[in-house]
Amino acid sequence: MYHLLMENTKKIILTGDTPTGKLHLGHFVGTLENRVKLQHEYETFIVIADLHAFTTKADKPEEIRESVMEVALDNLAVGLDPKKVHIFVESQIPEIYELASIFSMLISYNKALRNPTIKDEIIQKNLGDNYSLGFINYPLYQVADIVCVGANLVPVGADQLPHVEVTCDIVEKFNRMYGGSLVVPKPLVGRVTKLMGTDGNPKMGKSLGNCIYLSDSTKVVEEKVAKMYTDPTRIHQTDAGKVDGNPVFIYHDIFNPNKPEVEDLKNRYKAGKVGDVEVKQKLAKALNNFLEPIREKRSYFENHKSEVEDILKTGTAKTRAEAQKTLEAVRLAIKLNY
Repeated sequence: MYHLLMENTKKIILTGDTPTGKLHLGHFVGTLENRVKLQHEYETFIVIADLHAFTTKADKPEEIRESVMEVALDNLAVGLDPKKVHIFVESQIPEIYELASIFSMLISYNKALRNPTIKDEIIQKNLGDNYSLGFINYPLYQVADIVCVGANLVPVGADQLPHVEVTCDIVEKFNRMYGGSLVVPKPLVGRVTKLMGTDGNPKMGKSLGNCIYLSDSTKVVEEKVAKMYTDPTRIHQTDAGKVDGNPVFIYHDIFNPNKPEVEDLKNRYKAGKVGDVEVKQKLAKALNNFLEPIREKRSYFENHKSEVEDILKTGTAKTRAEAQKTLEAVRLAIKLNY
């Protein structure tokens, strides 16, 4: 019976990334940190949603293909164990798109268009009416990603919460209409809901050029930190400076484990007894200490890409087997089992 097939006593995580480039510090505090922390407690599936990338880079398929490897490298570099975690490439699992097609019947076009993430991107990028149908539909692929493995928990950044809400709405509607017991997932937002960009923009983004990437070299990190936005009203280092809302101190609070040092810098900054140069140098050191083990692990996998390819093939095969079970159950529930 399909309702028995969908039951799973083991807790499952589904989360992932759209391969539009390398991952950055915002991704780490948003979801990667939770992936690493929970991988031993949950069976974890990581989707590399390559088809999603076509919503913004349809004219750059080679770039998307390269980014699939970059995203895989970043996930492995932060400490995901390929023996415990299933990393898969979404486009290689056609069952996901059949599920998305079925679930698209359970949401109105207007409701899909009202998705805050969709609306915000249309406004921010000034798209007007110049967006593809796939752009509106891609949250339905995310629904299918989540449902195909029966995920209980979905670690996401704050901007992805609307997609989990859509998933819950569709799953609950499916269960009501067809007597199913598809798993209703719960979101898990990282300890930092949204990491500010190095330029003071409220959001760190690849397209905004205000990121510090997990793979950035020591020198690049130092250069980016040296250019970071601080308190614009502070002209001289003897001027009292503002700490609240200051990107440099926000990063210190998140990434510098030396809390006495951070408090000392804050007190001296507010009293006009320390310059931006020292504050930034100590931040760069803290960030590089944080990133160094990630760089080392990434370097290993960069030099063993055939191993990474095998990890992706194994993870994709495992996920497809789960997706096939889910699709069979869904088709049975809606009487498409001819």
